[in-house]
Amino acid sequence: MNKKLLTLLFAIVPMLTFAQEKGLDQKIDEAFKPFSDFFSEMIFFLVYDNGTVKIPFVLVLLVFSAVFFTIYFGFPNIRHFLTAINVVRGKYDEVDKGVVETSYGDSTPGGDSIETIRDESQEGEVTHFQALATAVSGTVGNGNIAGVALAIALGGPGATFWMIICGLLGMSTKFVECTLGVQYRDVDEEGTVYGGPMYYLSKGLKDKGFTILGKITAVLFAVFCIGGSFGGGNAAQSNQATIVLKELLGLESTGAGAIIGIILAILVGIIIIGGIKRIATVTEKVVPFMAVLYIIACLYIILSNVTLVDDAFGLIFSEAFNPKAIGVGGVIGVLLVGFKRAAFSNEAGAGSASIAHSAVKTKYSASEGLVALLEPFIDTVVICTMTALVIIIFNTGGVFEYGGDGTGGVLIDGLRYEGAGITSKAFAQYIPYSNVFLTIAVVLFAVSTMISWSYYGLQSWKFLFGRGKKADLTYKLLFLTFVVIGAAASMGSIWAFSDAMIFAMVFPNMVGLYFLMPVVKKQLKRYLEAIKSL
Repeated sequence: MNKKLLTLLFAIVPMLTFAQEKGLDQKIDEAFKPFSDFFSEMIFFLVYDNGTVKIPFVLVLLVFSAVFFTIYFGFPNIRHFLTAINVVRGKYDEVDKGVVETSYGDSTPGGDSIETIRDESQEGEVTHFQALATAVSGTVGNGNIAGVALAIALGGPGATFWMIICGLLGMSTKFVECTLGVQYRDVDEEGTVYGGPMYYLSKGLKDKGFTILGKITAVLFAVFCIGGSFGGGNAAQSNQATIVLKELLGLESTGAGAIIGIILAILVGIIIIGGIKRIATVTEKVVPFMAVLYIIACLYIILSNVTLVDDAFGLIFSEAFNPKAIGVGGVIGVLLVGFKRAAFSNEAGAGSASIAHSAVKTKYSASEGLVALLEPFIDTVVICTMTALVIIIFNTGGVFEYGGDGTGGVLIDGLRYEGAGITSKAFAQYIPYSNVFLTIAVVLFAVSTMISWSYYGLQSWKFLFGRGKKADLTYKLLFLTFVVIGAAASMGSIWAFSDAMIFAMVFPNMVGLYFLMPVVKKQLKRYLEAIKSL
């Protein structure tokens, strides 16, 4: 067995002894909560607060930027949607096999000469489809199951409308950051790719004459990305997987969460040892499979209740603009809930997905930017909306009260449910043994998200601490520790920390997107010209 894997196992397995201690899950939660609260308050500082409606600056930044990039690039989320699908299908692969002369080669900062493009033709480690699958596996996770349920529980059906809007606008932001991820990536002598906001911030801003700003923002992003990999990409996933596993297996032990976390950590540890190529190999098979199964299940419920679909959409639209929306402070409150959950789910603006996309085999950075814009559509517009319809249809007869207890929990048959638990109840209403199916789906979503985010965090860790084997192992041990913490701690603590870490990445990332957007426009023009010549 691989020596690194043995090291990981020996570091984790002894924790099983302590997992039997009475109240271990609670102790872990109590120890973690102060850190969670601190980071949440720091990142979500408010620009408006009237006592009911609280507007954090980071959400304003995300929404404004998504609208701005959509307009600046001429609605790429609509105009280039079919082109993006064709890139994934391999229709334009010929432009990467030979040199296609275009009139857009140049030597300006961020631009490539024709010769530079030729030299890059064999760089990269994965295909367009593998890069998309890896990145989608990092975004399509329990944000689509638990996050949607949380949004509806807090903001009612109207939150779904704003999630869809956020997904559509986020397609443009994702296009920008993933184009830059490929444009400024590093490739070592062995062909290993290193990319993401850390690199386009440091290298891109240096090209623009802002060397110090580039270094500072790159370091900040790397720190926040490591935190995001521990939180939203890890602890939040193991948390939801543990919730459904405990419910399915009827586990009530106060140490059950920690035990499940250790088992998940071992499973994830086996996969992440192999790096991006093994991760891509796993995700290109697991992600489409689990996504298709989940969509089929949702469609079955929706089509079985087709007469209720128009009513569900009616609620989604009417409640989105309801000034008396339950519990969250009217229209603005519903909008904020929807945007927050959608942004957490699809991560557009956080820059994380550009790390996976930067490993693609291509010489045209904009080609992968176009592929990336499909992510928010798949994640939010399709999968999140389907989950929302299932929950709203389930609640047609008033099974639970929208708004719930104000923290994301609702009462169903006298028992409190939250996150994936709500979705599980909805599925159970229409599909026999769906608790088993949904548990498997949640666990697969969780594991695929964790292994993708382990790659994101490791790339950031390498940027800060070097590319040595000891540094890699240190990160992976810390990452697997957070799998256990997420499984043991409460949903409230874990999701507050996860939200804070994911949204913290937005601040340094946006600096790079605004400074370097002319580079993206130039690269898009070059790629579109290249595929026209085929």
